Parts: sequence; C-alpha cells; structure tokens
Amino acid sequence: MASPTLSPDSSSQEALSAPTCSPTSDSENLSPDELELLAKLEEQNRLLEADSKSMRSMNGSRRNSGSSLVSSSSASSNLSHLEEDTWILWGRIANEWEEWRRRKEKLLKELIRKGIPHHFRAIVWQLLCSATDMPVKNQYSELLKMSSPCEKLIRRDIARTYPEHEFFKGQDSLGQEVLFNVMKAYSLVDREVGYCQGSAFIVGLLLMQMPEEEAFCVFVRLMQEYRLRELFKPSMAELGLCIYQFEYMLQEQLPDLNTHFRSQSFHTSMYASSWFLTLFLTTFPLPVATRVFDIFMYEGLEIVFRVGLALLQVNQTELMQLDMEGMSQYFQRVIPHQFDSCPDKLILKAYQVKYNPKKMKRLEKEYAAMKSKEMEEQIEIKRLRTENRLLKQRIETLEKGQVTRAQEAEENYVIKRELAVVRQQCSSAAEDLQKAQSTIRQLQEQQDNPRLTEDFVAHLETELEQSRLRETETLGALREMQDKVLDMEKRNSSLPDENNVARLQEELKALKVREGEAVASARELKLQLQELSDTWQAHLSRGGRWKESPRKLVLGELQDELMSVRLREAQALAEGRELRQRVVELETQDHIHRNLLNRVEAERAALQEKLQYLAAQNKGLHTQLSESRRKQAEAECKVRLLKGPPPFEDPLAFDGLGLARHLDEDSLPSSDEELLGVGVGVGAALQDALYPLSPRDARFFRRLERPAKDSEGSSDSDADELAAPYSQGLDN
Repeated sequence: MASPTLSPDSSSQEALSAPTCSPTSDSENLSPDELELLAKLEEQNRLLEADSKSMRSMNGSRRNSGSSLVSSSSASSNLSHLEEDTWILWGRIANEWEEWRRRKEKLLKELIRKGIPHHFRAIVWQLLCSATDMPVKNQYSELLKMSSPCEKLIRRDIARTYPEHEFFKGQDSLGQEVLFNVMKAYSLVDREVGYCQGSAFIVGLLLMQMPEEEAFCVFVRLMQEYRLRELFKPSMAELGLCIYQFEYMLQEQLPDLNTHFRSQSFHTSMYASSWFLTLFLTTFPLPVATRVFDIFMYEGLEIVFRVGLALLQVNQTELMQLDMEGMSQYFQRVIPHQFDSCPDKLILKAYQVKYNPKKMKRLEKEYAAMKSKEMEEQIEIKRLRTENRLLKQRIETLEKGQVTRAQEAEENYVIKRELAVVRQQCSSAAEDLQKAQSTIRQLQEQQDNPRLTEDFVAHLETELEQSRLRETETLGALREMQDKVLDMEKRNSSLPDENNVARLQEELKALKVREGEAVASARELKLQLQELSDTWQAHLSRGGRWKESPRKLVLGELQDELMSVRLREAQALAEGRELRQRVVELETQDHIHRNLLNRVEAERAALQEKLQYLAAQNKGLHTQLSESRRKQAEAECKVRLLKGPPPFEDPLAFDGLGLARHLDEDSLPSSDEELLGVGVGVGAALQDALYPLSPRDARFFRRLERPAKDSEGSSDSDADELAAPYSQGLDN
C-alpha cells in the first residue's frame, strides 16, 4: 500500500541543489560526464544565488520592466534544468549506491546535507539504513493478525500524531490505520520496548514517504542500529546519556547560558528530551524536520546534538533575558518557526558547532561508570533496607520472646512463692502434728496416773478462768480506747483546719475592707451634714431681715427652698448609703452563710468517712471477738477432752458439785478413741458445773452423747445441722 507523498516547497527545492563547493578529493574518481554535471550544478547554484529576488517574485506581482521578465523566464528555465540534472544525479546514486557509498562517501555526505529530493527519499532512506531486504518484512502480515498488549495505548496516541496533516486527519483514516499497524507490529517484534509515545512521529514520517511494510522495516532498522531502541526502553538509559552529553557541550560552549538555566532551575530535560525522542519532528515544521532527518539517516544522533546547540547559540541573547516560564514559552512558540524559510541556514549553523566524537565516547564511559556506581549504591541501599527489615523482624521476635520469658519468669516467681508458702504451712503442720503427738503421749502418761489427771484438769480450769478474765479486761480496755478515739475525733472535728482558717482570714479581710468603706461613707455624710448645718445656721442668722424689700424677701424664700432641697438631697443620699451599707452587710452575711454551708458539707463528708472507717473497725473488732470466741471454744473442747471420771466409787465433791463415777475399773479405755469418748463425757460434766448451759445448749450436748451406733448412721450433713445452732448461740 503506497502512502501519499509530501509536495515540495520552495525551501525544499533550494535544498535539491548540489553542494556549493566541489570536493577535490573525490574529483579523480568521477567520470567526465559526472564532472560536467557537477560543474553545471555549481553554475546553476551561482545563477540562483545571483537572481534570488526574481525567484521570490515568481508567485507575486509582475514587474513592468522587460529586464525583470527576462530574468524571471531565465530563472525558471535554469530551475527546470537544475531539477532535471538533480534527478539524473540522484537516479545514478540510487542505481550505483554501493559504488557511491564506497568511493564517493564525502560527496554523498555533502549531497545529503544539502537535502535528498522528495521523490528519492523513500529509496535513499532504505538504502542508508540497509532495510531493502529484511526477513522481518515477510512476517509483517502475520504480525498484524496477532493481538498486542499495547493496542489501547497506541489507539489513544494515534489521534495526537500529526493532527494537522491531511494524511492523519479524521478518526479511522487511512494514515491512522497504517500507523496503528506498524506500531502494533513492532510492539510484537520487540516486547521489551513495546510502545513509546515519541516513536509514533518517526513512523508517521516514514509512512509519508513509503508503504507500511517498507516503513516497518526501516523503523526496525532504526531501532536496532541508530540507538533508538535504547532511547525508547522503559528505563530510557540512553536518553539520560544524551542529556548528560548535551549538558556537557552546553557548559563547555555556552557557559553563560548554562549558568542562567541553572539559576532559573530550567533543566536540560525540560526542553531537549523531545529533541532526542522525536528527532525534532515535534519541534520544527515538516520541511525543516525532514532535512534534519535526512542527515540523521546518514550520521546518526550527532545531528541532534549539533542542531540543538545551534538553536541555543542563535537564541542565547533572548533566552538570557527570560525567566523559567518565559523560556518555556519561547521554546514552544518562537524557536520552531525561526528557520521555516531557510533550513540551509540551520544546517550551516549546526555544522559550525564543535563536536568531538572522542570526547563524547569519554563522556559515555563516565556516564556508564556513574550509573554503575549509582546502581551499586541502589543495590547496597536495597540490601541495607532488606537487612533493616529483617533486623526489625528479628527485634520484634526477640521482644515477643522477652515478653514471653518475662511472663514465664513472673509465673515461676508466683509458683515459687506459693511453693514456699505451702512448705511453710507443711512445716507448721508438721510441728503441730509433733505437738499433738507429744500431747497425746502426755495424756497417755497422765491417764496412767489419775491424780496427775485431776491436777492437770484443775490447772486447765484455772488457765481457762484466767483467759476469760484477761479477755474481759481486754474488751473493757478496747471499749475505753474506742471512747477515747471518738472523743478525740469529735474534738479534732470541732477545731478548724488550715483551709477553714484561710477562709476565715479571707472573710475577716473582706469584712475589714467593707467596714473601712462604711466608715469613710459615714465621714463623708458627717461632713456634708456639718456643711448643711453651717449653711442653715447662717440662713437663720439672716432671718431677722423680713422687713426688707420684697425682692430680697423673694430671694430669701428661694434660698430657703434651695436649702430644703439640699437637706432632702442629703437625707436621700444618707438613706441611699444606708441602703448600700445594708446590701453590703447582707452580701457579707450571705457569703458567711455560704462558707458555713461549705464547712458543714465538708464536715458531713468527713463524718461520713469516719462512719465508714468506724464501721470497718467495728467489723474488725467483731472478727477479733469471733476469733477469741473460737479460741475459747477450742480451749473448752480441750478441757472436755482432758476431763475424765473420778477414780473413786463414791461421789467426789468439787467446788460444791458432785461428779458421779460412770465407769468401773473393768471399763477403762483401751484405745485412743475410747479415751477421747471418756474425755468428752468428763468435759461435758465440767462444763455444766462451771458454766450452766441453756436448754438449747444442753440439748446440743445431749445429742453429742448419743450412742456410737446412732452417730455412725448419721451423715456429715446431719452433724453440720447439729453444730449450726450451737455456733449461732456462740456468736450471739
């Protein structure tokens, strides 16, 4: 499918001319016909330069002079001869491409710098990049049948590629369709690069000159051999290198402009990135951009550096006077159209720029070393971050482990403490057991001697009486101490605390201030009354003058009225001050009452706290009393256990009480259980003798003395029910 071609303009027609200087190094390799053709081209160039005014007037108004018409017709004939000679020359170059590329390289370079004729661009571009016979061309149709992951991105950007050009205008136009096909095919061939926005402009320019299959082959060759693939990679490492080299050239050749850019924070990437990515296709109009692209096809990215620096040299003065925003607008609006009418001037300026390939290679090595160092630093930073993350995880794990260990240590400590308490209880229980065993042994020994048993029982009874006396004395002393404590608390509550004293002092100060104000007001009233009395006395002294003239009498009457008004005013003032004094007194009393209420409330709260404290203390005393009663009951039980029947058959008098012998000699206890039973009987008799029991307590003890067979049939719950009334009686 052949794509439409661009129509040549006047500037491109001037570019069709041969170079102005014939290279002497290649003249020996040319045939006589070629030398003659070059001489004619040089002659026609001189004629065109000499008659440039007549060339510009070809499309304008006619001149009246006959010489101008002759000059115009001669220029047209010369131009037609020049076009014919140029076609012949470039046709020979295309046919003999290998020979020209080998033997006449300098002359070919000069001709390309002057501009490739429009109709020869398709074939010459393919010859320059060796894209005439590529295997990928046969795969193109198969690639179009496949689907690409970049299709949505390509569709989105197609409408923004050459939107003003006729070939690409309109949605789903022929130009947009073939552009989509080429971009999609390349995204499938090179999946690493895929699709990049700037590449669509290069493909669009190729489609303006050749069919889509050939454009695809040329674009593949450009990406592979002209550093464009590195430019369009996702990392864009080659673009960073180009920006680095361009900044070095700018600093070396235009230091003042470079300093101005840095002072305004106008980075090189802000204006030069599109130059390298689109090869000025988005900067210049197509005729000028095509001339730059011609040279790029032969010399590579060097022309981009040259043209970019030439633009900055030409516009250095204007850029030095602008700020950052102004420079951005200048790059977008002014620079693109400076060379619309004379692209040769731009090419001439570009080749006046100093460009050292060796220095560029050195800069490339420096940039690679710098990037490798940055990469190493990034790898090191990434490694350190990974180690940091691992260390944090390890710290968290250790912290959790420490918490667990702390909990285990705390639990171990609690267990050890409980174990120590249990051991202490065990040792105390062992000691109690030993004491009980020794007591049992003593009782057994005493059982053999009845006399000693009676003495021991008497001793126990004496100790019991003494313990009861001590308990009574202790309870009396406790009550006395409680009364003293209550008395002291009442006295303490009646005394004012520090806060109350401070409040009373503040109230006293306020009362003194108000008393001073009242005294001052009284003094003022006294002074006013003294003045009024003096005035009244003076008026009375003049009262004998009633015989004077009527005018004076009227004046006197007015004075009397004035004095009466003043007296009433003084009385009103006095009454007002009395009322104010009364209000002050009432406010003072109200303040005092409020303070009194606050103190009463505080005392009530304190009494409430004391009541709670006394209730707690009373509860503690009841607990102590219950404990003492329990100990008393234990002592009584011991006494009952130790009591036994008298060894004589006759009743024995003991403190006026008769104890009957219930056991004979044959019924002596033969074991500990029988001894305990005997002790219970003796204890009950002694208890009845010393402390008469109530009927309820007597029933309780009689139930305890039932035969063993009845006690064996009863359960533990029955025993608890029997013991409950007795315990309640003790508590009461």
